[in-house]
Amino acid sequence: MTPIYHDIFLEHDTGAHPENAQRLKVLQPLPLTDLIDGEPFLSIIHKQSYIEQVKDLCRRGGGYLDADTVVSRRSYEAAVAAVAATVMASRSRGFAVVRPPGHHAHPDHAAGFCLFNNIAIAAQELVRQGKKVLIFDFDGHLGDGTERYFYGTDQVMYWSIHQFPAFPHGGDEDQIGEGRGKGFTINVPLPPGSGDDIFFKAVEHVLPAAKAFGPDVVAVSAGFDAYQHDPLLDLRLSASAFYKIGKVLRDNFDNVFAALEGGYNTEALPSCFNNFLRGINGQDIFHAERPTDSRVQVIEEFDLRLGSLAWNLAPYWKI
Repeated sequence: MTPIYHDIFLEHDTGAHPENAQRLKVLQPLPLTDLIDGEPFLSIIHKQSYIEQVKDLCRRGGGYLDADTVVSRRSYEAAVAAVAATVMASRSRGFAVVRPPGHHAHPDHAAGFCLFNNIAIAAQELVRQGKKVLIFDFDGHLGDGTERYFYGTDQVMYWSIHQFPAFPHGGDEDQIGEGRGKGFTINVPLPPGSGDDIFFKAVEHVLPAAKAFGPDVVAVSAGFDAYQHDPLLDLRLSASAFYKIGKVLRDNFDNVFAALEGGYNTEALPSCFNNFLRGINGQDIFHAERPTDSRVQVIEEFDLRLGSLAWNLAPYWKI
């Protein structure tokens, strides 16, 4: 898996916002990629009125699309480039190292620092080509924009492991899809304080269903805010956990690409990012940390949620 990156992503100027350019600066050096035009792909997911709203606000110098999501003069350009990089990643088994992130963005509005839904656009483009897509979202927040868009389809399985409760205040084990898509949304809500032990128990239980789905392509929303010292969440994953995530994907799926989502501890982000990349590429770990264990009360709470999830999905998959 090779990074796909362009310096335009640094021009999405958010000031002192948690989602700022320093997140990518700490990952340098990254090779520059000549990007395709991402604008024709926006309407795969997003309404034209919303696209014009973002473009117009940026043209006027920037501002807030919602309480959490700020844009500047070149943010539209950066967001279109992020879509382009993610589509390119889907064609080359690459890792789109982008900002703004995308998995909270909905067809008609921004949310959670996200303008356009990079991973959903790339996934839906693959569906148009007749592909079945597994979206594995290990960002510590539920990707509610992605979840909602694919909630009624059986051509995409959305599997998210995230903290609950937390923003965006959804994604419990009862949300499993609707209509033809029932059983194809798998939310694994982790209690605050969950460490490596709980996270990989979640992976162990859901992985057989993800493989049974038989995806042609696996799209990964790669967020690193489940790290134990991230300022926005209360999960406790070690940096080594992200190496193991990459290795699990490498060992179980053939056609995998990824796009960067969250991760706001800029001191730890290089270790988490490089560990994932090395894990999926079959290389030695970049920076090892001792695996983290969860407190007994947290484990007990998670086991209750896992049992509920297994019950809800029993008609569709064995969890």
